[in-house]
This record gives sequence, structure tokens and C-alpha cells, in this order.
Amino acid sequence: MGNQVEKLTHLSYKEVPTADPTGVDRDDGPRIGVSYIFSNDDEDVEPQPPPQGPDGGGLPDGGDGPPPPQPQPYDPRLHEVECSVFYRDECIYQKSFAPGSAALSTYTPENLLNKCKPGDLVEFVSQAQYPHWAVYVGNFQVVHLHRLEVINSFLTDASQGRRGRVVNDLYRYKPLSPSAVVRNALAHVGAKERELSWRNSESFAAWCRYGKREFKIGGELRIGKQPYRLQIQLSAQRSHTLEFQSLEDLIMEKRRNDQIGRVAVLQELATHLHPAEPEEGDSNVARTTPPPGRPPAPSSEAEDGEAVAH
Repeated sequence: MGNQVEKLTHLSYKEVPTADPTGVDRDDGPRIGVSYIFSNDDEDVEPQPPPQGPDGGGLPDGGDGPPPPQPQPYDPRLHEVECSVFYRDECIYQKSFAPGSAALSTYTPENLLNKCKPGDLVEFVSQAQYPHWAVYVGNFQVVHLHRLEVINSFLTDASQGRRGRVVNDLYRYKPLSPSAVVRNALAHVGAKERELSWRNSESFAAWCRYGKREFKIGGELRIGKQPYRLQIQLSAQRSHTLEFQSLEDLIMEKRRNDQIGRVAVLQELATHLHPAEPEEGDSNVARTTPPPGRPPAPSSEAEDGEAVAH
């Protein structure tokens, strides 16, 4: 597959080098930032929904103990991490829970079908699971990367009972035309394992829509300082920034945060940072200083005959 990079696994933020959490660099020399992958291929370890009984509940276990607690309704504000992604000083991705924002509302698979158009990106979400992305190609079907293979499925089957939403506006790149997005997706149906150029469903779906090589494995050189920043919102006035050498690595970490959930992410960061309480009117105490970035790699070059963003 070429340009393979050895995966490094970190169990918590304690093991991750970051910029100084007070926002002050202690020296002018080179600084090691985050360019690590926190988990193995998430499409292989994605937890599956529990088996369903005939009445839609869990299967009986034959025991005399109390029934398992009923799962709570999925609420993005409780389970997901509010964050932004920057390349140098340009915001290229934003997930915000700002008042009045309905972009993160989720729907049942049946209701989601009424909102999808060919070329749309769809995200299926559930508590304690990696988000799963797909490209809607029309006729109630999606193309998605699942368990190391690009497959064509009915949207209701791909959801595996999870709620979903259209996520065309999370990334801020200019999209390809809907027909080009669908063509990109369908052209890779059947690709598997060593034929794949993407590590997870989000990278594949986003590449189909935007055509940027940054979403591919080895699509960027990992040299120099980290040009990508993942800004995690800790509260209304405080945030913490992690730095990455590639968009691919950043997406893996962002997806890990969604899988473990907002509470766990905030606990990890609190344990790692021990930030002081911000002074009144100071909203940047827990932020790292944005690193000087390298000029972006040209994104208008065609790659192996594949579609790219115009």
C-alpha cells in the first residue's frame, strides 16, 4: 500500500507530548507534538449493537437477576466532544453545539432516508461506538468502508440500528459535484484490505466528497512541525489544543474521542493538565499556542487518476 507508517498506541493523554498547557512555550527549540494513533483500525474493533429480541429488547439470559438498565436516548450534547480542526490558521472542520444549531440532530434510519440526496455524507452514531460514515448514492443505498472492505448497502442495513444524520457541513472544504461524489464511491466498491487507501469510514467518505489526498493513508509527509490542530472545547470559555502532523492521525484521535465519550475525554484532559482556574475575562488559559505551520501541500494535483477538489 506504500507509505505505511508504524502505529503507536497511547492509552491516555498522560503519554502524549503536547505543547505547554498554559499556552507559553518554555523554549524556542523544536517542539514534539501529537502525531500518534490511539487505537487500531477502528472499523475492525467497532462494537456491535446488542442482539435484539422479538419485541425489540435484549435477548433474555434466563437468569433471575434484575433486568439490565434501559439504554438512555442518544444526545449528542452529552456524548460527543465539541471541537474544531485547524490547518495552520484555517478552520477546516467544526462540530459546534452553539444555541440554535440543528446540524447535529439525529434521526432514525427510516426518517433519515427522507433527508438524503445522492452525494450526501451520512454519519451513524451511538453511545460508546465509533461513528460510522457512508456516502448516500441514491435508491436507498450507501457506499461505506466497513471491516476493511468498501461495500454497497441499504442505508437501513448500514445503520445497524443506530441513529444518523447528514454531515455535509462538518468539513469546510469545497465539495465535488454530487455525481462525482457518487462516482468516487461506487468506483471503489469491492476494494478490500491491501487495496484500501483509507484507515476508517470517515476518511473514505470524506475523500469521496472532497477528493483530497490528505484523507488517504500516507497522503501527507510527516516532517517538520505539526500543521494540524485539534481544539477540544472544555467549557464555554476554555479549550485545549492537540497538534498533529497529518489529518489522518487527527481524524483517528477525533474518532477515539467520540467513541469513549465526552465525559471520559474531559476526565483524561483534566487529569493530564491540572489547569489553573482561569482569571475573570481570560478565556485562553488552557489553550496551547498555535504552532507555526508549513505551507499546505498542493491539493489540485490528480492522484492516480482519482477525482480531486477543484
